[in-house]
Amino acid sequence: MNIYLSVVLVYLIFLTGVSLYASRIVRTEVDFMVAGRKLSAPVLVGTLLATWIGSGSIIAGAGLAYREGFAALWFDAGVWVALVVIYFIAGRARKLEQLTVPDVLELRYNRWARLLGTLVTIIAYTVIASYQFRAGGLVLNIVTGLDPGTGTLITFLFVTAFTATAGLLSIAYTDIFNGLLMLGGIFFAYPFLIARAGGWEGVRERLATHWGEVIAAERLSLMGRFTVTEALSYALPTLLLMLGLANMYQRFFSARDARAARQAVVGWIIGTVLIETMIIVLAVIGSSLFPELASGRSEQVLLYAAREGLPVVAGCVLLAAAVAIIVSTGDSFLLVPATNIVRDLYQRFLNPRASERQIVLYSRLAVIALGVSGYILIQFFETVLRAALFSYTMYGVGITPALLACFLWKRATTAGGIASILGGMLVTLTWHFAGLTERTGIETIYPALVTSLLGLIVGSLLTPPPPEEKWKPFFQ
Repeated sequence: MNIYLSVVLVYLIFLTGVSLYASRIVRTEVDFMVAGRKLSAPVLVGTLLATWIGSGSIIAGAGLAYREGFAALWFDAGVWVALVVIYFIAGRARKLEQLTVPDVLELRYNRWARLLGTLVTIIAYTVIASYQFRAGGLVLNIVTGLDPGTGTLITFLFVTAFTATAGLLSIAYTDIFNGLLMLGGIFFAYPFLIARAGGWEGVRERLATHWGEVIAAERLSLMGRFTVTEALSYALPTLLLMLGLANMYQRFFSARDARAARQAVVGWIIGTVLIETMIIVLAVIGSSLFPELASGRSEQVLLYAAREGLPVVAGCVLLAAAVAIIVSTGDSFLLVPATNIVRDLYQRFLNPRASERQIVLYSRLAVIALGVSGYILIQFFETVLRAALFSYTMYGVGITPALLACFLWKRATTAGGIASILGGMLVTLTWHFAGLTERTGIETIYPALVTSLLGLIVGSLLTPPPPEEKWKPFFQ
């Protein structure tokens, strides 16, 4: 057994042990879904970081940086803007004392908004979970030489079983270690990788040798070869996803109080900017060192660098960080739709008197069903980046405008909220699966976002203002 595989296995065994320990104290739906509402700010920072930084960053984002250089920061820029807005919402979200985003949508609009919001979340989040499985397959391929398809299957089985064990309680506490490992692994790798490249002058010279002076200059600039429209087509999906991110609101609902939720956002902003920037930096350096990845393997650049470009210890730490990133994001994006199925469909519409034992059991079964669905879904996307952009757009236009209006626009009405969710969802599905991006050259995010915003604004202005009791809890 090689040293890289040993380190990965030891870390997975450690995470499993923490999960099994936490599972002993899960008794109620509040324990399973929002960790008993008792998480402190430091724990929240760890779990928020580990939830957001996933294979969308270390696989899709890194692959984009390999191909486009520092212009890939546009993929992350939307997130950074969103986090500033979120700081002002976090405390108010915690005070609502809800369990899910569809809970919030029903509180502000009605039960049909809850139902539509649940549907959008299940579709988008299952796709996001699915490409964590593929990313895990890539890690196992690099570590062991295992076929990526077999590695994807193994990752699916582990992440699904891990998530079903103890819900958010175990996820939150394992994410403390995952968050620390992410920071340590990525920053530990930098000095070794940049030294191997010969410093930034060496990076520029290598890029020029492999790709030519023009492309080298583009890859070291912030716009690269992107037009403004192309840059925004990467930034907007991540901006909109983050502003409405159900995992994030679930963490806010799990905070011990509103103050802890606000404090956690500050640490989350700092950690996210640092980690995402360093991922792009490492990928750009990797593109100068490993030109052989250009033929369809660019999304593996960080994993390849860990195995081939770093000393053994640094490589082990970076690969363990990659595993932490994939597992922590996969479990979070399975837990949220499972919670939606049980809380927002089964308990709300089918069995309002369900016992705590039933809810926890059915939540675990829902995790398993969604894991299987995600494993099947990933076969329909060629790359992690394509899957990420589809799911980010689906959720970002289907949920975020209506959800933000809850907190920011007193005039938003039920008709506007429902029109926004339904319009954004339908346009995203139609534009993507009809291949209209290829035919028109217009990315899905633009028609879908316009439809969602028009539905919200026009639908609200054409109907009577909502009564004060509908909007007042969101502005206190």
